[in-house]
Amino acid sequence: MGLDQYAFARKDGEQINIAQWRKHADLEGWMADVYQARNPSKSDHEFNCVELKLFAGDLERLEAEHSNLEQAMGFFWGDSREEDVADTQEFIDKAKSLMEDGWEIIYTSWW
Repeated sequence: MGLDQYAFARKDGEQINIAQWRKHADLEGWMADVYQARNPSKSDHEFNCVELKLFAGDLERLEAEHSNLEQAMGFFWGDSREEDVADTQEFIDKAKSLMEDGWEIIYTSWW
């Protein structure tokens, strides 16, 4: 039980997994903030089992901020680890490359 996070790319009905995290709470908090900023009418909505489409600007911002994300906490979220920084950079690199080839990048999580 706990926070499981996934990123995948989608294009022409095809979907490929590009990243997975386990209890990277700080990334979950960051993604939840992006979701809430785009969906202010859902401010009381729990960010759980939601697909969040990421845009180039989101990836640029995440790349600039991911090594120093604000600490986030949630039910069953656990704690972010040092290794999460490298894993997140690897995701960003893959996602940017796929996006250039016309793939949509989606983040989702559940806990």
